[in-house]
Amino acid sequence: MLRPWKVVLAQRLQPESDTPLYMQIVHAMIHEIQRGRLPPGTFLPGTRDLAEALSVNRKTIVTAYEELVAQGWFQSLGRRGTIVSTSLPESDDAPHASGLPSAFEPERPIAYPFRQPPERPLAVPGGAWLKLDEGAPDGRLFPADLLARAYRTAILSASREGRLLYRDPRGSPALRRSIALMLHRERGLLVEPENICITRGSQMGIFLAARVLSRPGSVVLVEELTYEPAVAAFRACGASVVPVRLDGEGLDVVDVERQCRAHRVGAIFLTPHHQFPTTVSLRPERRLRLLELARQFGFAVIEDDYDHEFRFGSQPLLPMASYAPEHVLYLGSLSKLLMPALRIGYIAAPQPLIDSLAHEVSMLDGMGNTITEDAAAELIDSGEVRRHARKATQVYAGRRKSFARAVETHLGGVCEMRLPQGGLALWLAFRDHAALDRIERRAPELGLSFAPSHSHMVHPGAARGLRLGFASLDEADAEAAIAALGQAARA
Repeated sequence: MLRPWKVVLAQRLQPESDTPLYMQIVHAMIHEIQRGRLPPGTFLPGTRDLAEALSVNRKTIVTAYEELVAQGWFQSLGRRGTIVSTSLPESDDAPHASGLPSAFEPERPIAYPFRQPPERPLAVPGGAWLKLDEGAPDGRLFPADLLARAYRTAILSASREGRLLYRDPRGSPALRRSIALMLHRERGLLVEPENICITRGSQMGIFLAARVLSRPGSVVLVEELTYEPAVAAFRACGASVVPVRLDGEGLDVVDVERQCRAHRVGAIFLTPHHQFPTTVSLRPERRLRLLELARQFGFAVIEDDYDHEFRFGSQPLLPMASYAPEHVLYLGSLSKLLMPALRIGYIAAPQPLIDSLAHEVSMLDGMGNTITEDAAAELIDSGEVRRHARKATQVYAGRRKSFARAVETHLGGVCEMRLPQGGLALWLAFRDHAALDRIERRAPELGLSFAPSHSHMVHPGAARGLRLGFASLDEADAEAAIAALGQAARA
């Protein structure tokens, strides 16, 4: 006589699934035990009877039972049969009267506290949008065959030399050497490989800097219009973020001094080369004054030089790290130079700080990606990166002019735009906030996606505007996007 069998499994099985049937049965049985429908000591049906009830091969049931016995969920009593293990605790969940499997139950709430994400994500969501980014390059411009060749070289070399293992969290020695040499030749930084830590993009670099430079309750200064993910990183590490005023020449160093006298400042984060989001370059006299304040008040300067390579006029100012390395932690990235998908950034800093950053990498990532980093080193050393930068800059220069003309044509009456000498984005300052409100409200129905104005604002009184990248769109898409913005502004 068959023992009572109250659990309906047939509704759980999906023969078309990639998961083997025996494993589906294993998962279903475990679920029933956890739900309390199969208490400890419950006798299971025989394998032949269950196979017939589920219309599956008996060997499938035998394999499932053997797996459940091996895992400790079932006990075999020999000729007496198989039972749910008596060593399992009784479940607090009472069986549901309906007897339906969990696939038909409403989702159960999470039973433990966790940090909720913000209502609005930091990243602009993907999807079927015409995306106006904040200054991304066009990854399509870099020849795919060159990248494939560099990867092949990196893989073969690492395999021959036995380097496909865990390694130094500071990054690939080859890439650290290449970046150190590049920074020395092109940006005047007197750095060695020991002064470089490779990161997965500049955002990871910002977060690592926040980890080693801020403490719960410490104060970090930022420009009142700035890069939102940087603010989020400092706050996530327990720092209090205090905004500093901006004007037409960038960071207001008088306000920096005022904040230093009001707070014990541990660091300041800024983007002096092309201020994010306004694109203004910080004047030399203000840079020097900021470094004097860093010496006087003992804070670190986090210099995010995210798009140094692209310039369309005069030569760029040297980074502050080139003449005050003891006060500056310098962040850079190959994402703008090559393509964001490579996810390679770097930090240049004194070696003791690099050691501290490497420790954080060990906890966060363990190590980087040897193959990708070695491939990037190959591209730098072979000169392909420099050649690509020259060619891409010519393309971006043309797109910059076309984009600016489109802005003047479609938005000239409602916003002001100053054409920067470098970088991959424009800043639109709106005379009429009502027009900006209309643009942001109507963007979804027009099929547009962009970072909203308040994403740049550290406090409500900061100036409102839109940062729009011109490099990643061809001229036709850019014209269509700006025309749609103009339509929305005047609706």
